[in-house]
Amino acid sequence: MRCCTEYTDRAEVSLLDYTMSQVQRLHKVYRVGRSILLDYIMRGEKMSSFFHEAVEENPIIAAVKNMDDLKICCSLEDIRVVFILFGDVCSIREIVQQIKDSGKVAMVHVDLISGLSSKEIVVDFIRKNTEADGIISTKAALIKRGKELKMFTVLRYFLLDSMAYENIRQQQHAVKPDYIEVLPGVMPKVIGNICKDLPVPVIAGGMIREKEDVMALLKVGVTSVSSTNPEIWFE
Repeated sequence: MRCCTEYTDRAEVSLLDYTMSQVQRLHKVYRVGRSILLDYIMRGEKMSSFFHEAVEENPIIAAVKNMDDLKICCSLEDIRVVFILFGDVCSIREIVQQIKDSGKVAMVHVDLISGLSSKEIVVDFIRKNTEADGIISTKAALIKRGKELKMFTVLRYFLLDSMAYENIRQQQHAVKPDYIEVLPGVMPKVIGNICKDLPVPVIAGGMIREKEDVMALLKVGVTSVSSTNPEIWFE
């Protein structure tokens, strides 16, 4: 009987030790996981702040479509954000690197990069293989994936008719991009109404050729203006 009691006591102690060991292991996993999660959250907050501050410093965004434009915009200290509208799967890393080396925010229009698919994996490719700060796309699924990867996101829209206007309202609510870019940008009154209707900051782009176009858009409430015209960058 005494032997059985001693065996039971030892078994209880062993079980207790095992349980405590498991608790300690789980606690360690929790602490590590919590640390990773906090780093992830803080990284996103710092990136978001960096992007918004860059736009506030200069509302003119250089949209580049070739290497000559890239060279010009990288030489301009006042330009803080660059939209990349060209490149392919082989050259995009180098293009992004040139922009980052000049101290600017690099946003890749993933729909326009040759050799990349229209699937969500394209965003993973940009995130893993370049130092791009974010993506631009007309596809809500790609914007959603960019948000999941803690990248800046710009949902681009072509405002062709009233149906497109309504789609902007619906999709921005569903995917919650950091910014919405509306094209063409030569409709300040309409774009002004969009700025009032949406909780998301609005960028205007497309067919913006003169300083007066920029001033008219900023006056109706757009956060910034993107242009492929180098003359606008110097304004």
